Amino acid sequence: MEKIYAMLQLQNELNNDTNGVQWRNDVTKNGKRINWKRCIYMETAELIDSFPWKHWKSIDAQPDLQNIKLELVDIWHFLMSYLLKFNELDAAAKLIDNLKGTRSDIKIQKWDNEKVDEYLDIFEELMALALVKNDSEMMQEALLEQFFKACDSVGLGFDELYSLYIGKNALNQFRQEHGYKEGTYKKIWNGKEDNVVMQEILAAHPDISYEALKEELRKIYETL
Repeated sequence: MEKIYAMLQLQNELNNDTNGVQWRNDVTKNGKRINWKRCIYMETAELIDSFPWKHWKSIDAQPDLQNIKLELVDIWHFLMSYLLKFNELDAAAKLIDNLKGTRSDIKIQKWDNEKVDEYLDIFEELMALALVKNDSEMMQEALLEQFFKACDSVGLGFDELYSLYIGKNALNQFRQEHGYKEGTYKKIWNGKEDNVVMQEILAAHPDISYEALKEELRKIYETL
């Protein structure tokens, strides 16, 4: 519960900083409309492209599991925002805590191209739920449950989700502070995407704090 609450609080702060405090009304401080569920299904579509589902090329390719996990963390940002739109921090935390133990029967042990549809069914169901024009609490729960099934199918446990979320949230804040919206931010750092650099810092310092991670990002960015 403590980790869930911490993530929700960070997401709430990120939304306040980047979109303004009226983001819960589906509009940014610049008057642009927000659709959190569209963000979820579009990110899920991007995630599916990390699976070798295309019959016309790379037929023996392996899924990019690390990128799939990062895409799930991006979806988590939008899913938490969607839940926070309807619920206060405490209520949203309890809702997530009640469902985070969901498990999928399908797990990637050794990749089998013949079973690609079994895996993709899980993610396409997540997309389908995000497309439903219904925001009832039952639908919120169904979306949450399917998200955790998707995480489990690729071996993304709750502790790793938390770690990657903290890293990605820090990176997102860092991006905003360094010209991301204005188009001046540099996303490629010495030949690597900033996501990869963030993951390398986490791997080298698994217990790093949020502020210390941002400081490490700053030190590297200033050398570009």
